[in-house]
Amino acid sequence: MFHLIFGLPWLYVVIRFIQPLPWPFALKAMLAIVLLIASQYHLISRLSSGSVFAPEFPRALVIGFNLVFGAIVLLAVFQIALDLITLVIMALRWQAISIPPDARYALGVAALALSAFGVTQAIRVPPLKDIEIAIPGLAPEFDGYRLLQLTDLHISRLFPARWAETVVSRANALEADLVVVTGDFIDGSVEHRRADVAPLAKLNAPDGVFSIPGNHEYFFSYRAWMDHLRSLGLPLLENSHVVLKRGNAELVLAGVTDLSASGHGSPPPDLGAALKGAPAQTPVILLDHQPMRARIAAKSGVALQLSGHTHGGMVYGLHWLVARGNNGFVSGLYDVDGMSLYVNNGTALWPGFALRLGIPSELTRITLRRGPDRASDGRSEGNRLPAL
Repeated sequence: MFHLIFGLPWLYVVIRFIQPLPWPFALKAMLAIVLLIASQYHLISRLSSGSVFAPEFPRALVIGFNLVFGAIVLLAVFQIALDLITLVIMALRWQAISIPPDARYALGVAALALSAFGVTQAIRVPPLKDIEIAIPGLAPEFDGYRLLQLTDLHISRLFPARWAETVVSRANALEADLVVVTGDFIDGSVEHRRADVAPLAKLNAPDGVFSIPGNHEYFFSYRAWMDHLRSLGLPLLENSHVVLKRGNAELVLAGVTDLSASGHGSPPPDLGAALKGAPAQTPVILLDHQPMRARIAAKSGVALQLSGHTHGGMVYGLHWLVARGNNGFVSGLYDVDGMSLYVNNGTALWPGFALRLGIPSELTRITLRRGPDRASDGRSEGNRLPAL
């Protein structure tokens, strides 16, 4: 069913775009076959590499598949729009209208060009995004504290060692007090990704580098990945916490496992366990890969939750659908019952659909500021907050 759904845009393109073109049948058939192969990118990945999540073929080929697959999806959308406009005009004029070939050529060029732009935006090393977030009860010693959030690295054939090295270099140059990685480190097994993730060992910050698993870690031998990431000097907060100190002042950093854990025989997220023994009346920053349980965190007294998972929706317009699957949270800063939730667009994304249009990737440096007490904060549930 998964692969059939991805074939539907191809089918529409064949019937409504390719078939009416004034070309020889052999040329149209050849184009249809090429697009059919690209539309089944995920099936080819599963058959050749064992997983739709980790295509194990050359990076140039992964980029090529994403480019053509993205063009098919965009062309289907453009053709549907053209057909709807044509139907409206026909209804108003009460006469048939034929679409000239030049209109279809323009759609094809636009889809391919937009897809190429979207792929380049997806695979780049992202620019810095600086935001400030007010934390109720934050000690003066932590006012101005800077943490860098990386998330959804999806290190793979598409985001290999060279890309990871550049990300690490830029991250270290930002001189944050703390680095956090909120899940989805990889796509692929430890055997296949060992060299690609090696640069992560060089991530550093004065207060350390802490991380949590995302859902993709569970697709590729979760325990093997947790052990390997720890061997790289990346402590994981699996339903646990650490206490950060500035003199006598404290700040709790907690992390939970991913919602998909129980489906893979691993401990599910347990916020109670993560906060057990944490000093009372101390602000809590929670790392949770998926944002959809934010209201539970807010009720537990968390001051700030950092999440990823959504990739920001990747394409403007698509983000509305992604939000529906994540309790309304998809990108940016939200107020959730007085708790701040930041949903990061992602440092990278899944190589199965590497397209970004209007939703940029980001290296996110968050500066903490002292905020009012939660009781007097005055913000309402579910409000979208602007970054300061």
